[in-house]
Amino acid sequence: MSYSGFSGRRSFGPREMHKAICADCKVECEVPFKPTEGRPVYCRDCLPKHRKPRF
Repeated sequence: MSYSGFSGRRSFGPREMHKAICADCKVECEVPFKPTEGRPVYCRDCLPKHRKPRF
């Protein structure tokens, strides 16, 4: 059985982006989720510093 053209990802159109302030560098950025009060949001540059290493 073959599923040609199936990439494993579904496309729901353009993602809704939300404005946020990076908890580290205080720069305004946009994230693809609605920020939750009390949880830090990081910009694209600061995020790798806070991610747990993958094995």
